[in-house]
Amino acid sequence: MSAPVLLVIAHGSRDPRHAATVHALVRRVRSLRPDVRVETGFLDFNVPSVQGVLESLAAQGVRDVVALPLLLTRAFHAKADIPAVLADAPPRLRIRQAEVLGPSPLLLSALDRRLYEAGLTPADKSSTGVVLASAGSTDPEAIAVIADIAREWRHTGWCAVRPAFASASLPRTEQAVAQLRELGCERVAVAPYVLAPGFLPDRIARGAAGADVLAGVLGPAPEVARVLLERYDAARVPLPVAVGA
Repeated sequence: MSAPVLLVIAHGSRDPRHAATVHALVRRVRSLRPDVRVETGFLDFNVPSVQGVLESLAAQGVRDVVALPLLLTRAFHAKADIPAVLADAPPRLRIRQAEVLGPSPLLLSALDRRLYEAGLTPADKSSTGVVLASAGSTDPEAIAVIADIAREWRHTGWCAVRPAFASASLPRTEQAVAQLRELGCERVAVAPYVLAPGFLPDRIARGAAGADVLAGVLGPAPEVARVLLERYDAARVPLPVAVGA
């Protein structure tokens, strides 16, 4: 029996950097698992749409699909938008929705990677305060998860880690930078906990103006690709059940 198709579901953006980064990540996933067919669908702004990909797969005779939300927390898109789109899929498809990517120790490793690429070294950890800057959400569960990640990441050796949000919640990135300055950290770094460039990551970058280091988005980091495949493997067993069954 062939492996289920992995359908990566991205949010989409008017910013062309978003789709380019998503496609780069998907290419890395394909390189790690050439035995798995990987497709990409977008909820908004970009093509192909999730519905379009699902209809195409059904027309090709595909039966089993693992739908993987390209999201770092379980907020509205994972809880409502994506299930609604999947519920309208062609009935011949057996679809299982995988878990969102975060939290995961691999994502902490990806955050470290981006900070080191921006100029820090492991020797800088004990004297560096880090702002864990996420997009933000009105979902209390998602906000609590970001706070938990910040606490966990602090225990890996950073001087301090403070969560921040580009929208919906406080503090903003610039406020968290100021908090770390007041705390007395020798240097302050901002680590965007976002997958691809766009409007809110740009807001994070502006808020990092007072920091010493700004890391890049997680993007196609190898650790992120590995998390995708972990979520895929967890969702494919047992076999997906029919949508609407």
